Amino acid sequence: MADRGASALSLPEDWPAHPDPILALNRMGSFDWDLDVGLFHMDAQAFEVFDLLPEEYDGRPETLAVRVPPPEAARLDAAVARAIKDGSENYGAYFRIRCRDGTMRWTHTQGYIRRDDTGRPRRVVGIVRDATEELADSAARSLRAAQDEAFRQQTGVVQVISAALAHARSVQDVIDVLKDTHGIRHLGAASLVMGLVEAGRIRLVAEGPAGASVPGTRITRIDEPYPMSEVVRTLSPRFIESPEEFAGGYPILWPHLTGLRITSAAYLPLIAQARPIGAMGLLYDDRRGFSAEERAVLVALGSSIAQSLMRAMLYEQDKDLAQGLQQAMLPRTIPSVPGADVAVRYRSAALGRDIGGDWYDLIPLPGGRVGAVIGDVQGHDTHAAAVMGQLRIVLRAYAAEGHPPATVMARASVFLHELDTDRFATCLYAEADLSTGVVQVVRAGHIDPLVRHDDGSCARVGVEGGLPLGLSAEFGRLEYPVATLELDPGHTLLLCTDGLVEQPGADLDDGMRGLVALVCDGPREVRDLADRLIQLAEERGGDDDVALLLLHRRGREATRAGGRLRQHVAPGDPEALTQARHMIQAAVRAWGAHELADEIELVAGELITNALMHTEGSAIVTLRALDGGDRRLRIEVEDGSSALPRRRDAGETGVSGRGLVLVERLSDSWGVEARGGGKAVWCEFRLP
Repeated sequence: MADRGASALSLPEDWPAHPDPILALNRMGSFDWDLDVGLFHMDAQAFEVFDLLPEEYDGRPETLAVRVPPPEAARLDAAVARAIKDGSENYGAYFRIRCRDGTMRWTHTQGYIRRDDTGRPRRVVGIVRDATEELADSAARSLRAAQDEAFRQQTGVVQVISAALAHARSVQDVIDVLKDTHGIRHLGAASLVMGLVEAGRIRLVAEGPAGASVPGTRITRIDEPYPMSEVVRTLSPRFIESPEEFAGGYPILWPHLTGLRITSAAYLPLIAQARPIGAMGLLYDDRRGFSAEERAVLVALGSSIAQSLMRAMLYEQDKDLAQGLQQAMLPRTIPSVPGADVAVRYRSAALGRDIGGDWYDLIPLPGGRVGAVIGDVQGHDTHAAAVMGQLRIVLRAYAAEGHPPATVMARASVFLHELDTDRFATCLYAEADLSTGVVQVVRAGHIDPLVRHDDGSCARVGVEGGLPLGLSAEFGRLEYPVATLELDPGHTLLLCTDGLVEQPGADLDDGMRGLVALVCDGPREVRDLADRLIQLAEERGGDDDVALLLLHRRGREATRAGGRLRQHVAPGDPEALTQARHMIQAAVRAWGAHELADEIELVAGELITNALMHTEGSAIVTLRALDGGDRRLRIEVEDGSSALPRRRDAGETGVSGRGLVLVERLSDSWGVEARGGGKAVWCEFRLP
């Protein structure tokens, strides 16, 4: 049956088919490549595959470059070279050709390598075919997958950068985010430039890597022919997809970029609150063109950067405003103190417009004394700063009136309580007599002071304190204990607010111990020490402001401390008056003022007599030897009357009324100072 079936069916005349028709029917062409002479022969179907006419081809493989782009040719050459080197007989590869109409078409080739007896390759014969339909589905799927993955990666980069920008407080913080590992490199760009709009110009504020900017473009006008100027003018992004487009669109800029091998660029306007605040450029050296998804991602990135920049600019403006207001509330200058070196510092809180109520002050007091104040009003706002300014002035006024430290603190507490505010304040007031080194300290809820000794050691001085200002008046507990400490020559008194020692989650005592260690290891000179402490506060950051005051008593070789004598004289007590005169005589002899003894005794007697005759109560006589530019002897007579002495005309025969005339003519200077509930009349004599 098989024989009958076979004989009944007749075979075609051209069976079996010749290889050439078989290849042609399957849209395949053949080639024969002679490696010795370098000729590359193709059949008619191969010309169809390459979309070439026979007259357009000279038989040399180099001529195929008109259809095979250089990157594809390089991949083909690599595949053939690898097969030859490995001793393989066959190779295969997919590559793309550019057709006559400019479209790209996938092609596949498979070759067989013929070698001689020595193994040397002599010829390559093979086929080429159109692989468009074969790869269409898989290529589309791969392309879509690659595009989706690239979009996911770019979206992830935008999310990472946006998250980092959320923590940026300054313009420099924004620049640092864009230039670090999460910025320019993750965006795939070779370089980045960014400028801000200022007064009709664009000022370059960032470039990465260094040197990416063009000379002469640090500051440019918005109407100049540059891409950043263009996007600021038009408020639209500018995507440059090829070097040719860059060169044609910006002929002035392009010659400066040729060394960077830029192939494409994206310039984005930075728009916030409906106005351009700057522009950013991303320059690439490994790509051409931007898909719609890539453009959308970059525009979204530009919007996020613009919002962060605006937030940072507003933050810096608020911080400058807060610092200016705070500095206006603090003393403009600190008076020089004979026998002492003083350093004050202030650091504002890191909260933008939120400002604190920390302050310092140094108050010259009667008798060569000085008052040092450090304080902190509750809260971080303009109200706290306003209360601080009022409280500082009141404290200064009470101290200058001569009230003792406890009275100064109590009166300030009453003032704050009666003020229309719910704020309280902590404060520390130290009244120092630098001629003797005696310091009286009063503390109202504030942290203790520190004293650094001349050997560099430092210790916290425990001071019994009262309630904060405002609260002590509210609860009727206005008693403030006074602590007395000795500030020897070479010692430094340190007063600060809690922002220097307090940290979130840390114990205050631990912070004080850390500050003690810092002072021990710090510079000897008070200004350098103050700079170091405030620098550490800056490095540590924190949301509280810091005020700092250092008072260093100079050594004996710099200022020779004089003596001080005091005598209490009660009315109707001749013995006390005699003792006061003896004290004056002894002081005059001891301090080398023999030539002025009569004048000094006469003037002192007049002051004492005036106090006893014209006021009620006793008088306190104080003699001081003051050493400074010149040696002086100072006499003070203090009484409990606030009535000021006045000169009167004694007449030709009168005795009363000549006292102040004698004081004015015999002494070198004289005056009256308020002293709490009374006053002190003083005069000074220059000693030889």
